Amino acid sequence: MRGIAIVAMIGYHFCFDLRYFGITRSDFEHDLRWLTARTLILSSFLLVAGISVVLAQRGHASATRWLRHVGVIAGAALLVSAASWLMFPQSFIWFGVLHAIAVTLLLARPLAARPAAAAIVGALVIVTGLAYTNTAFDNRLLGWLGFMTHKPVTEDYVPLFPWAGVLFLGLSLGHVLVRTRFAALRPLASAPVALRWLGRHSLIVYLAHQPIMIGLLWLATRH
Repeated sequence: MRGIAIVAMIGYHFCFDLRYFGITRSDFEHDLRWLTARTLILSSFLLVAGISVVLAQRGHASATRWLRHVGVIAGAALLVSAASWLMFPQSFIWFGVLHAIAVTLLLARPLAARPAAAAIVGALVIVTGLAYTNTAFDNRLLGWLGFMTHKPVTEDYVPLFPWAGVLFLGLSLGHVLVRTRFAALRPLASAPVALRWLGRHSLIVYLAHQPIMIGLLWLATRH
């Protein structure tokens, strides 16, 4: 599942890079098709992260190992912020998908064994994040929570409200999949090796794919 999301993300980012180099003029900020694509891709990653929490809990992952895992994601988030600041100093990523996942994983741990509570909390977080706005959150100090009255100038913005709710729903979905022995996902058992590899090394791929694609496009567009 994560491998499929990675492929979709790479395709999306490649199209974004084509616009950055002036090859296309896609409207990622307003075109409903691109907005829908981003929502589906982002939701896929968060749902899988929630499912993974359930599998880690069932595998009796220690608190130390859990915190180390969250720390690696948080460190990667800081790398993304630093790299985006170098390339887009006026619109760098100060709270993107990795930041959101790292914080939400800490919040999700107590709900790992409570699928009903996770589903209720997830639904409430999504509804609240979509329905409520307040100018008090129109800044970086509080904007990571959500509730901003307008999208900030940044290359990626994934606030806890509503997006943490999707990960919480992933917790509940994870329990359903375990109870049904992952029957709904059985066709994916024969997925290509490359796709499984991408899913298992998603963080490395996430960090590396944009520098590689941007470098290749830069070389291709040099005159």
